[in-house]
Amino acid sequence: MRAAAHLLETGGVEAVSTRAVAAAAGIQPPTLYRQFGDKEGLLDAVTSFVLREYLADKRRLLAESGDPVTDLRGLWDQHVEFGFTRPDCYQLTYGRGRPGVTPSAARETIGLLQQVICRLADQGYLRMSVERATQLFHSCGVGFVMTQIVVPPPERDPRLSAIARENALSAIADVDNRRPHDGASAEIRGRAAALREAIRDGDAPPLTDAEHTLLTEWLTELADQDERVGPQVKSG
Repeated sequence: MRAAAHLLETGGVEAVSTRAVAAAAGIQPPTLYRQFGDKEGLLDAVTSFVLREYLADKRRLLAESGDPVTDLRGLWDQHVEFGFTRPDCYQLTYGRGRPGVTPSAARETIGLLQQVICRLADQGYLRMSVERATQLFHSCGVGFVMTQIVVPPPERDPRLSAIARENALSAIADVDNRRPHDGASAEIRGRAAALREAIRDGDAPPLTDAEHTLLTEWLTELADQDERVGPQVKSG
């Protein structure tokens, strides 16, 4: 793993071949195949190895704050900083898109993001379902970094990340009008998202499995209503 990480750092993703890693580590290629299966298994393993400290920083951030909006801003800023300072590792983690396959390290970062968004749903401030909000916020962050890492650092707009972050936040949650949640002030989408999280993580209501599944589907649909085309604009 140290040999592969060094190759990634010095030569980029293209340098991390099984032959090159085996030579750098002083072993035979068959040893790598026995350990990791194939090159994709090797790349997945080296990604997790390199991202250990990055993931630890994310977990520390979430342990220090009790406010989900502050946490989301912090997660975004960490994500951007990692992409700008470790572009080759970032592309290895988020830029090797294959249908139905997500590197394990990327899955963990998405899981941490979803935990924070679940807390927003619990408080009734989410504009959509947890799943949709997680996908949207994550996609905005990855899209921003992937388009910006090809821009020479001196030419990057230093305010652009904050602008993109706040737009992503506003799209998924009512961050401007938050107030202590009393269960009656949240709008329908927020209430539906909050109730869905309550029945998923709290005490299950006295329903059959089929009823529970149907209720979850209804609440998800309510949480996601009208978000297909963005916020509605009132006429008059």
